Amino acid sequence: MVEVLAALDQYAPQPQDDTLACYAPKIDKAEARIEWTRPASELVRHVQGLAPFPGAWFELEGERVKLLVAEEADGEGAPGEILDADFTIACGSGALRPLRLQRAGKPAMERADFLRGKPVNKGVVLTREPT
Repeated sequence: MVEVLAALDQYAPQPQDDTLACYAPKIDKAEARIEWTRPASELVRHVQGLAPFPGAWFELEGERVKLLVAEEADGEGAPGEILDADFTIACGSGALRPLRLQRAGKPAMERADFLRGKPVNKGVVLTREPT
């Protein structure tokens, strides 16, 4: 990178070919919904790609929750099943652990703070049906 910056005056700008451009449609809320049947690795990228806006989301006991940061975790179960008190969630393959979440109308918070305000029970399956 240092070499490129030092030789910056040797490069000539090239105009972009507008005929090769494509339109990216607006992402709607349904596309941001987390589908727990997908592999954990895909869901982590889904979360990263949609954070902070519009934000990937799921429903927990009828409440919409945005998932802003997540990591892959060990665990197996039915897709959407909460596997432990640390909020590990089973996916189509593997599991995901939320790191930063946001409840509707609340500020974003770390997982530990979220769980203090809204503890989760092992075995609960997160809502899969759209509302």
